[in-house]
Amino acid sequence: MAAKQSSTSERIEAKGFTVQGKTAIVTGAGSGINYSFAALLLSRGCNVVLADLALRPEAQNLLQTYSSHPRAMFVETDVTDWKQLDRMFETCAREFPQGLDIVCPGAGIYDPHWTNFWHPPGSSSGVSRDDPEGGRYASLDINITHPIRTTQLAISRFLDAERNGGNKASPANPKRVVIVSSIAGQMANLNTPLYVAGKHAMNGFIRSLAALEARVGIRVNGVAPGIIKTPLWTEHPEKMAYLDSGKDEWATPEEVAEAMVRCVEDEELGGGVVLEVGKGQTRRVEALNDGGPGGAGHTVSRLAESYEEVYGWLAREGWGQRKREKSVL
Repeated sequence: MAAKQSSTSERIEAKGFTVQGKTAIVTGAGSGINYSFAALLLSRGCNVVLADLALRPEAQNLLQTYSSHPRAMFVETDVTDWKQLDRMFETCAREFPQGLDIVCPGAGIYDPHWTNFWHPPGSSSGVSRDDPEGGRYASLDINITHPIRTTQLAISRFLDAERNGGNKASPANPKRVVIVSSIAGQMANLNTPLYVAGKHAMNGFIRSLAALEARVGIRVNGVAPGIIKTPLWTEHPEKMAYLDSGKDEWATPEEVAEAMVRCVEDEELGGGVVLEVGKGQTRRVEALNDGGPGGAGHTVSRLAESYEEVYGWLAREGWGQRKREKSVL
């Protein structure tokens, strides 16, 4: 049963928040939206730990540009490995002893074929890298479990003055968590059901933690980008096939980064808020009776047309059967 969240008027008066002089961890900061968020934080005087498997050249340049005050540093991190998430926080505490203020578990993937509902683990297609005996999907590990576990670790540290440089969270000393959701959290898509499920989960998770801000000073909110021109799209031909370049428009990662800073700094937003970002437009997504995404930067014209690829996979003999199952028949 869901509890009704506190309204803005019911929240305890909290101190204003600015990123200037703060310290942040951003996962997935090697490229795309999370790189843009990290770059924007640094440009506004915030130290940033960039956590990712690797950094693209533009993210690598941040390490040279911001080597002192504010400072950027890289921690190689596989977000599916909880030990590496712990190490990420410990490294931040060692390098920035004044304590941590902002955490963005932003790393995510958009249902690549190697971890995809339509390519089951161990099936005869041989595409999936998910272990048929492993009991998990990499897509859900990255898009659901990683932001949940990272938020858990962030809250634990925020509430422990000894482990956070004497910098304990309270309404007078607020802290922030910003989660990257998607318009997929409001929509349906036959092509990417795991991704859609993950983003619906994130919207519910964000809203469920709304009440933390009033009591302990920890605000958890998020952004729901539309179609953003990042490597998540541009380096995946199977996803680019959904777009019609003559009709569809991109929003930019910089627009999303600005909305993420709003989530952190805007006193009017409060915890549990999800900001949707399209091309030239940002709006608050309501939990109930929301009209859904609309306008430029939200639409891919060939989405329903691309469903035929899914039907083609399902039409193949033995779809979803594991290789050894088929050989026995």
